[in-house]
Amino acid sequence: MTEMISLAGNVALVTGAGGGIGRSIAESFARLGAQVALLDRHAGRLAEVEAAFVEKGWDHLSIEADVRDVDSAASAMQAIEERYGQLDVLVNNVGSTLGLMKPFEKMTDEDFDALYSVLLKHVFVYTREAIPLMRRSGSGSIINVSSIEGYRGLPNLAPYAAFKLALEGFTKSLALELGKDRIRVNTIAPETTETHSIRPSEWITSENQERVEEWIPLGRFGRPEDTAGCAVFLASELSGWVSGTTLHCDGGTLAAAGWYRTPDGTWTNTPLIEGSGMGV
Repeated sequence: MTEMISLAGNVALVTGAGGGIGRSIAESFARLGAQVALLDRHAGRLAEVEAAFVEKGWDHLSIEADVRDVDSAASAMQAIEERYGQLDVLVNNVGSTLGLMKPFEKMTDEDFDALYSVLLKHVFVYTREAIPLMRRSGSGSIINVSSIEGYRGLPNLAPYAAFKLALEGFTKSLALELGKDRIRVNTIAPETTETHSIRPSEWITSENQERVEEWIPLGRFGRPEDTAGCAVFLASELSGWVSGTTLHCDGGTLAAAGWYRTPDGTWTNTPLIEGSGMGV
């Protein structure tokens, strides 16, 4: 079992490795012996992660690039090939709302293009450029980071939800194409996760903090290491026969589907109505 968890001898590329989920995934891979290419567009964040890797003595390659630049993918693969000669794991982690939360009818063509570029197009481009290098390794794992928002309604940001759900169709289809090459393709769909840019613990008023346990079955919002744990599973031999599927890293939120646990332990789908709990 220990050998199945080890990533020694593997080279992984993690996009958006400068913070949050991406950094946690990169560090988890390195801790298990992988050589990690760290890609991020923020020079400052990238430098912080690189310093941490140097301190730990972890082998790495830093790539400052914006995934929305279509030429950056080929350049990144070239740098990885020159440094390591192989690529075994690709984590397409980058994603953002770009702050474009507004009613759909107010979305512009430029908004659509911007969201497509940061949520879906770059995944296509980076994956396409990675496949030849991964194929030479004889096997591999492609991990796409989606969101719970692709699996439930998301008012005022419909294109975001649409592009995130599109990753599932891409994952399933590509898993079939690449199965003969022993390259597995899977998706992780996290619930709201505490990162440098998303701060649910700060957004929720103090009087409502205790209600988080009612909103999420496992009682808390996500942490970067939650998604990193899923990524380790999908990158390692633990998931050697898993391809074309989605791991819902959401604390049970999707399963709850609008049901909430009350303080007395009963469940309700009308949490603001007194006495609405249904015993289970």
